[in-house]
Amino acid sequence: MHQGGDDLEDDFVIDDIVALSEDEAAPDGGFFSDSNDNDIVSADEDGQNGETQSTTNAGDAAALAKKRKRREKEKERKAKKRKLAEAVEVVQQSVAAQPPNELSDFLASKQAATFPKVTALELEDMRIPASSIADTTSWTGPRTLDQIVDFIIKTNPTLHKRLSQKSKRNGAPTLLFITGAALRVADVTRVLKDKRLRGEKGGEVAKLFAKHFKLAEHVAYLRRTKVGAAVGTPGRIGKLLCETDALAVSALSHIVLDVTYHDTKKRSLLDIPETRDEVFKTVLGGREVQKAIKEGQIQVVLF
Repeated sequence: MHQGGDDLEDDFVIDDIVALSEDEAAPDGGFFSDSNDNDIVSADEDGQNGETQSTTNAGDAAALAKKRKRREKEKERKAKKRKLAEAVEVVQQSVAAQPPNELSDFLASKQAATFPKVTALELEDMRIPASSIADTTSWTGPRTLDQIVDFIIKTNPTLHKRLSQKSKRNGAPTLLFITGAALRVADVTRVLKDKRLRGEKGGEVAKLFAKHFKLAEHVAYLRRTKVGAAVGTPGRIGKLLCETDALAVSALSHIVLDVTYHDTKKRSLLDIPETRDEVFKTVLGGREVQKAIKEGQIQVVLF
């Protein structure tokens, strides 16, 4: 297998376009804008300097606006705190913390859900063996976004080394990081650009998801770029693997499945039927990838 990738300028995707997803847009259009704050300050100044009834009314309106904004911010703060508490609870119960033999059974059960009409013998042939699943039981910390770098360094030293090395071929990453949502892809991509992983020579970290980007754009990018890691949704990664030759597996050594992360409905990558099926049919189920996993050339890592 070829190794990592060289250090190129990050010009693939502008982070701003995925900083706020459609589901997380500002509640009333201008809630987070500076213009609202300026309006409130101006109203307060008018209330202090004016002596007419109309000026007093303007001051009252400004005071009400301030109270309303404080209530909205407090509501938002409590919602974030509640989501954080839920995330911590999920992390503590992460299935990914199990040993490889149990993870093999877990993945086999998800495969069975994806292929309900396949015989038991055929399912057994598709099973990901425990020997091809990374043992991450030494990691006792939370499996959260801010811990990804430390997690890789501690549990996957081989991957850590490969991410810091040059690649000999364009579009041939050593790592595929599979996650279920575009916003999560953007977050993970930023984390994997950490110099503790890439060093000075490590390759690009590619963002690969369908929202905002056509398949042809990703094909063109991969054909001209040496990438060390590719982060993407299973749908887009699967299409690149199965329908193009732009994403090569010649240097691929690790596939990370982001199973600890849960969406707002508390569903993981392998809980959602669409993303689960894409993982097993087009990512792990691709002929070259499946062969390399069985031969021990690719390790599956559950994060």
